[in-house]
Amino acid sequence: MYKIMIVEDDAKLTNILRNYLERYGYNVSVVTDLKQIKTEFVELEPHLVLLDINLPYYDGFYWCRQIRTISNVPIIFISARVGEMDQVMAIENGGDDYVTKPFSLDVVMAKVKGVLRRVYGEYAGSSIRELREWNGLYLDTAKGQVDSGEKRVFLSKNETLLLDALMQRGGSIVSREELLETLWDDTHFVDDNTLTVNVTRLRKRLEELGIQNAIETCRGQGYRLIDEWGCAK
Repeated sequence: MYKIMIVEDDAKLTNILRNYLERYGYNVSVVTDLKQIKTEFVELEPHLVLLDINLPYYDGFYWCRQIRTISNVPIIFISARVGEMDQVMAIENGGDDYVTKPFSLDVVMAKVKGVLRRVYGEYAGSSIRELREWNGLYLDTAKGQVDSGEKRVFLSKNETLLLDALMQRGGSIVSREELLETLWDDTHFVDDNTLTVNVTRLRKRLEELGIQNAIETCRGQGYRLIDEWGCAK
């Protein structure tokens, strides 16, 4: 039974989400102390987090970053903020998806099911490999770990899947449609701009390894890893 953790300060909405998810057989836990979200996350060990942005003390972006220091568990933001920049910030801070309030419970369920299938279920076996190498870059997809020389960074689930898809194809172009299908099981609810944000995040992570200009944008086609890349200063 998958465990889902809800981080939301609206008690009414929390109960609606909890009852709906439990109806479909999920084990749902609700954070009780919004000052200790990271601590409760460690105790609950959820498979997925539903995270609001507007929270007391610290916002959801902060808590997403805190969770990312210890886990690559999928995080879906649920927020009343509808601006494009808020969605961009959610992805840049480590989120995997975004749902705006007011929302359809069916949309939430579609996203939850899609993420769980991709990360843990029927599609996980086809998308996860142990180790991949390209141009001196080594990716351990099981751990979400990428190494170059003596440097190492840990990637989010989406960053791992994205880099894995690009490395599988070497220097060939991978279409935007193929990458969208790799990252999200149901692309009907996915804004195309979300892929761009994820690519930008992956580029920044590679720059932490001292690698710059590794991912080339092929206008109107998709993305590819270039054969040789420069070193970030």
